Amino acid sequence: MLIDQFGRKIDYVRISVTDRCDLRCTYCIPKGFKGFEVNKNWLTFDEIIRVVSAFSAMGTDHYRITGGEPLLRKDVTELIRHIKEIPTIKDLSMTTNATQLEKHAKGLKAAGLDRLNISLDSINPLTVHQITGNDCIEKVKQGIFAAKDAGFETIKINMVPMIGVNDKDIDAMIKFCMDNGLILRLIEAMPMGSTGQNTEGEDLTILLESLRHKYGLIDSTKSLGQGPAKYYESPDGSFTFGLITPMSQHFCDACNRVRMSVDGTLYMCLGQEEAFPLREMLRDNCTDEELQTAIRKAVDLKPHKHEFTTDATKIQRIMSMTGG
Repeated sequence: MLIDQFGRKIDYVRISVTDRCDLRCTYCIPKGFKGFEVNKNWLTFDEIIRVVSAFSAMGTDHYRITGGEPLLRKDVTELIRHIKEIPTIKDLSMTTNATQLEKHAKGLKAAGLDRLNISLDSINPLTVHQITGNDCIEKVKQGIFAAKDAGFETIKINMVPMIGVNDKDIDAMIKFCMDNGLILRLIEAMPMGSTGQNTEGEDLTILLESLRHKYGLIDSTKSLGQGPAKYYESPDGSFTFGLITPMSQHFCDACNRVRMSVDGTLYMCLGQEEAFPLREMLRDNCTDEELQTAIRKAVDLKPHKHEFTTDATKIQRIMSMTGG
């Protein structure tokens, strides 16, 4: 198994298949940003599968396909299909903004994708346009409904509450998710790059108490993936609600994941700079043993915790560069 120097088992890898996105969310990609990775440096699907196979041989069994917006990568459904052919993989999910999901939902389900996380920060069209720079709310909703029709039973909606932007929309988002059988997760904004550092996020530990009282939320015992969310549910169990609190209550001691960017760089922590490039050795036809050795060296670099709360301006790379 992959165990880092602090005794944490690494059983979850998030894989970016593109750093491009069709939206420009205010906390993610800076307006006018053009520093995207050139296509020739993107890992091919064969190279991605080699990396997944190497991780899987060492006991890592949970994977998430991310971006940027992963559905912008041509034939990504075929990548899903090939990854799911690896017999030791227990769970394969995707994070998407759902603008392209309506036309891909059935194919993703048929390819074996287990779960979907959908980024949506408001149900108010004006607020969505303010955050994303795009009138995309109807596309996103159609993508969500298409995913439900395709048979995805676990669909999580990820919302980043921002003070003075969408914090007044939380109740409307809760109602939308309640009405449509969706899991709502609130995520604290992180100071990644200039966009994240200029975003004033909510302290969700404070918000939780008012939501508990208003909706009668109780602690949930449901198992809903390998991520850091703490889940709550309505008394009848019909609605599930999650919080991810990297700022107010970090979960570094239990961190079980690494991220791989589209160019094959492993990032050990969102809030630190440790990285390990794999692309060059993959293109030099390294052996499986050499690849596994490199991954173990990378995991040994994983720091004990992030520094978002002690050095908020440290990380200059943007989220889409790292992989969501």
